[in-house]
Amino acid sequence: MERNRRITLLRRPVGLPADEDFAVEEVPVPELAEGEALMRTTHLSIDPTVRTWISDARSYFPPVELGEVVRCPGAGVIVASRCGAYEEGDLVTSLPGWQEYSVVRDDVFTTKAPEGVTAEQLLGVVGQNGMAAHIGLLDVGRPEPGQTVVVSAAAGATGSIAAQIAKLKGCRVVGIAGTDEKCEWLTGELGLDAAINHRADGFAEALRAATPDRIDVYFDNVGGWILDAVLRRLAMHARVVLCGAISVYNEERKPPGPANYLELITQRARMEGFNTFDHWGRFEEIAAELAGWVADGRIRTRETVVEGLDRAPAALRMLFEGGNTGKLLVRVG
Repeated sequence: MERNRRITLLRRPVGLPADEDFAVEEVPVPELAEGEALMRTTHLSIDPTVRTWISDARSYFPPVELGEVVRCPGAGVIVASRCGAYEEGDLVTSLPGWQEYSVVRDDVFTTKAPEGVTAEQLLGVVGQNGMAAHIGLLDVGRPEPGQTVVVSAAAGATGSIAAQIAKLKGCRVVGIAGTDEKCEWLTGELGLDAAINHRADGFAEALRAATPDRIDVYFDNVGGWILDAVLRRLAMHARVVLCGAISVYNEERKPPGPANYLELITQRARMEGFNTFDHWGRFEEIAAELAGWVADGRIRTRETVVEGLDRAPAALRMLFEGGNTGKLLVRVG
């Protein structure tokens, strides 16, 4: 019998997660009950939400308990099945966590891959990242042709898709990223109108120059001081879409709220958060549209792949250190 290698939460991280916060274990591969299937994980999706799940903060899922497998989305192949929904060889996405084998069921957490979709796409552009970009931008942000859309973490998995959808809708799009190389990717390969390196001097001046007509929609993935700076550039009736706040997830104390929130009153603007799980019934429809845009070249993607399950903690740190462009994945084996 094969063994199941897995990574559990040993202690709650303080600040940036360290290798010592986790434990590597080997346990028997789970046995299946009726209605269950066994998935062998091939790829793990490394997203900011993993960091929130291993803290004890309130979220839409309960915190991962000490000793439990670290919760994480992933994709893999069905290798045994006692469930009518899956056959051996099916590619599926689920919440396997940081482990090689997991039990899946015919439920809302497990989705069979559409024909022709790869594991990388299933976890990225046609998965949760694509859903967040599509729903957040179009349902919450509601950009109109000719308007200015600004996206933070625009070279990341969700931001890069949101920025490209905004271009598809006829908007002027400005991306914010953390290196000159990422900015060049945004304006070159992805076709954004401008890109700003938030680590370079003169961010406020660069933002002002890139948004001469101010900002109609801001798709926020980072929070913190960048959100505060963008609030000062809002146009009348602007929409601020709160998708994430990666800049503050490792903070030991909650930072104060944005100092410039009064701009929402002055500009009659609104700031709204969302969760893709509230739109579960539309996932198939949205995934089909995203897949079509990828197939005809209107959306481009890039993956940063880390090799080996044992490097999952390092990959999580990489996410917060800006070490990835596009979707960050761990290839399990």
